Amino acid sequence: MIVLSCKNICKSYGINTILKDVTFSINEGDKVGIIGSNGEGKTTLFKILSKEITQDDGEVFIDKNKSLGYLAQHLALDSCKTIYDEMLIVFEDLQRLERKITELEAKMNEPYDENNASYHEKIIKDYGTAQDLYQNRGGYTYKGEISRVLKGLGFTEGDFDKLISTLSGGQKTRVALCKLLLLNPDILLLDEPTNHLDLEAIEWLEEYLKTYKGTVIVISHDRFFLDSVTTGTFQVINGHVNCYNAPYTKSLELMKKDYEAKLKAYNLQQTEIKRQEAIIEKFRSFNREKSIKAAESREKALDKMEIVDAPDKEKTASKIKFEASVKSGYDVLHVEKLAKSYGEKKLFDNLSFDLKRGEKIALIGENGRGKTTLFNIIMDKVKSDSGVKVLGVNVNVGYYDQEQSNLDPNKTILNEVWDDFPELTTSELRGFLGSFLFRGDDVFKEINKLSGGERCRINLLKLMLSKSNLLLLDEPTNHLDIPSREALEEAILSYDGTLIVISHDRYFLNKVINRILELEEHGVNEYLGNYSYYTEKKKNPQRFETYEGLASGKTKTQLNEEKKKKKALEKEAKAKQNEIKNIETNITQNEEALEKLQEELCKEEVYSNPSESERVNKEIKNLQETIEKLYEQWEELSS
Repeated sequence: MIVLSCKNICKSYGINTILKDVTFSINEGDKVGIIGSNGEGKTTLFKILSKEITQDDGEVFIDKNKSLGYLAQHLALDSCKTIYDEMLIVFEDLQRLERKITELEAKMNEPYDENNASYHEKIIKDYGTAQDLYQNRGGYTYKGEISRVLKGLGFTEGDFDKLISTLSGGQKTRVALCKLLLLNPDILLLDEPTNHLDLEAIEWLEEYLKTYKGTVIVISHDRFFLDSVTTGTFQVINGHVNCYNAPYTKSLELMKKDYEAKLKAYNLQQTEIKRQEAIIEKFRSFNREKSIKAAESREKALDKMEIVDAPDKEKTASKIKFEASVKSGYDVLHVEKLAKSYGEKKLFDNLSFDLKRGEKIALIGENGRGKTTLFNIIMDKVKSDSGVKVLGVNVNVGYYDQEQSNLDPNKTILNEVWDDFPELTTSELRGFLGSFLFRGDDVFKEINKLSGGERCRINLLKLMLSKSNLLLLDEPTNHLDIPSREALEEAILSYDGTLIVISHDRYFLNKVINRILELEEHGVNEYLGNYSYYTEKKKNPQRFETYEGLASGKTKTQLNEEKKKKKALEKEAKAKQNEIKNIETNITQNEEALEKLQEELCKEEVYSNPSESERVNKEIKNLQETIEKLYEQWEELSS
């Protein structure tokens, strides 16, 4: 059943046409991904669907029996409440029922008046109805659901009482997402929902949306997320919407075939038009009545021809190429037992790893674990509490800041780059800016008037011009559209230097990374592969052992010997654990027997009989010696 549809939707701002003749329909339960380059009109489409703005032309149909919820990309949640109290707003009807049930319980406890039996009967009936309503609407589970969603999206119980007004923009967006999920609308519109989420929260959201009973429409540049959640893909390109019945990766081949078919039809028609125009021109050149009529007839046929438009082509992405001006030594970075805390908040300790020339590694971990802080320690912007950090010979560091705090908001694009690289000529600088899609008068725009994606491109250009041989990239794909992400991936794959990247973009991590460091409170866990390898290894730690051994330079014979030794050690350890378990059982049995003997010694028929008393005391002494020996054995095996 169709729950939402658009017919010939058009929207313009001045002379700029954003959407033109957009037509599609979405069925109940569909999960659709909306993709397209930045500025193509994806968010404009969502604003039209949510009735935040109106279209210039066309019709929007939304089933009147369905509720719709919209999470905007840049959401300024304004509230003086705590996070938890903001969630409770969703369940105001249940809270009213709770108050009503409490009032009815109080009335039920009033003394029974036989003369007013009907009143008491009504109270009991109302109480039963209220209880049924409360249970059916989830009254006994909604507080647990609030906790589940908040924790799933990265909040701890300690965060529940924080005032929303004190949160960062990203945290406010997460609160808004939590609230929207708890509202459970029939149609869910999500604009870049994975922004501001760490990997664990993104994976939680994926599982939540996969089992979501309603309809989900999501704008995202997170290709891994789209493949995991969606079953259909809508491509917004040059104001049009092309619909494909497949998730992102599978839709790429469909898009390619669709483009080739449209291009072929366009080229065939253009060839036919040129042929007909040439014939018309020839007929006219004869300058006879019969030939002129033939020319006019063909012209009329051409005028009636339904013109096939040239197929839409994606915008060109920035041309990125990273090169190192100087080759570093083989040992690029040595980190040993590094520790950092801020007050009582410990980020990490005992952090140790080495980085070799040419490696491309990812640093992952929960938000707030200190990944960016580690970058700042490497660059000597922050001091560690303890431990050492040593950069190798001829290492020069280039840093990409996800917050873009290194950009001067009052400078123009041209001056921002030129001030850092004054040796560039005007034509060289213009050429580089042009390759990053800043052309003409665009270069005179001030930084404070740019979008997040435009600022990203400036930082990437500056990083490229730095020619550093060690790149530290902090969330480089944030705010980049899919074509720009692909361009960045290709640049990194061909880069001859060394790379450490912090990223939640799993598609990106799968493509460019060959080692992952998972940052935890007490150091790092190392995984010798990309993100998919990391997830498989987390599920099954025994997998890929041969690969890891070969990667470390060991032969298959050495690996087989190590496996044999490992199995022997595991067998020995298992036998040891069984022996410890048997000793613990013996200790328990002997202690129970000792307790019974001590109780027996207190009986009059025992302590009043010298021979019986001596027997019991002797057994107690023997048991105590046995228990003492068992404890000695247990301590020896457990140490």
